[in-house]
Amino acid sequence: MENKQLIKGSLNVIILKLLSDHEKMYGYEITQHVKEMTKGEMQITEGALYPALHKLEADGLITSESQKVGGRVRKYYLLSEDGQKSVSSQLDELAGFLNNLSLLLNLKPSHQ
Repeated sequence: MENKQLIKGSLNVIILKLLSDHEKMYGYEITQHVKEMTKGEMQITEGALYPALHKLEADGLITSESQKVGGRVRKYYLLSEDGQKSVSSQLDELAGFLNNLSLLLNLKPSHQ
């Protein structure tokens, strides 16, 4: 499934939601979690992920902390207080958009 543009447009909300579900995550962990949850249908590249993480951090929605793990420094990302407030509204906004898109495209729910 070719969905790079769709992922790019919803990457911030994906990151915020994952961080709201987990106390903290590092970049590679985020990419692997998305890949596992979607059975490989969605894959986030490092080239897309890290600029999004840096922007979210610059916007004050996430923070980061470094920890030494196995002799290497690993950067973990966490939701900030503003990020915790924002994730709910962004999920509501995305749900509304998906509902309207479904109406416009006359999509019927799939039963798998």
